[in-house]
Amino acid sequence: MNRLRAWAADHVRAGLGALGRLSRTRLASGMTAAVLGIALALPTVFMLLLQNIENAAGDWDRGTRISLFLGVGLDEPAYRAMADELAGHARIRHTRVITPEEALEEFRTLGRMEATLELLDDNPLPPLIVVTPQAELPAADLEHLLDELRGYEGVEQARLDLEWVQRLQAIMELVRRGIWLVAVLLALTVVLVVGNTTRLAIENRREEIVIAKLIGATNAFIRRPFLYEGIWYGLGGGVLAVVLVEAGRAALVGPARELSRLYDAGPLLQGLGAGGIGWVLLCGMLLGLLGSWLAVGRHLSAVEPR
Repeated sequence: MNRLRAWAADHVRAGLGALGRLSRTRLASGMTAAVLGIALALPTVFMLLLQNIENAAGDWDRGTRISLFLGVGLDEPAYRAMADELAGHARIRHTRVITPEEALEEFRTLGRMEATLELLDDNPLPPLIVVTPQAELPAADLEHLLDELRGYEGVEQARLDLEWVQRLQAIMELVRRGIWLVAVLLALTVVLVVGNTTRLAIENRREEIVIAKLIGATNAFIRRPFLYEGIWYGLGGGVLAVVLVEAGRAALVGPARELSRLYDAGPLLQGLGAGGIGWVLLCGMLLGLLGSWLAVGRHLSAVEPR
């Protein structure tokens, strides 16, 4: 227990000491944290934007419909029973029946062909079942569902416009991969900035490090404050990134709310939330720790007493 207390006290001392050294160079430390904050804010904004687009796309997916054209001779109880059966399908949210009479009336209203339709002896339009699949089904699952519905007895034709769904999902996947590529590049930028800052700190404290090694300090003891400096840099950059992202979102909330009202869509531009803020801060701290660890591991061994 004494060793554990001493170990914990040493880490607390190193962390507070690193914070104290950064506070004595506020301008330089603030500029480094600002660079990290901007580098962390950019992929965070892209990720948040993608998440909001996917939420909006979920509403668009709800507009997907499969039209089942049934045989003309099928009686009403039969196709209503079929609609009730399809409504219980695992991949179908609900169904709606359009009778031949309703279809003819809608065609007469939309087509403005009243005079032509009056020449018909009977109604040529078949009964129709409009199937609404479950939201956010992949295009491949929609194709499988379409093939399955075509096999039902009494179904003459089944139609689904998959092209726009496939295009939307392909665009979303392309954007997602592009965002991850940008995130990796900016994360590398954070590591390099922290590493270079740590290298300069090691050079500025070379004499102190040499004296510490002369009196028996281990590399782990000397390394610890620099690692905490990297963590503090990452934490400061993460806090600034959260502030920038939320400030930008607050500036766009009004137009986004009006757009959502006009299109009768769900809420747009949702914020990071507690979980998102935690991830941004954690990523900043880990990247800062990684950058300082790499720099210390490379440059500390070169500082030795002569």
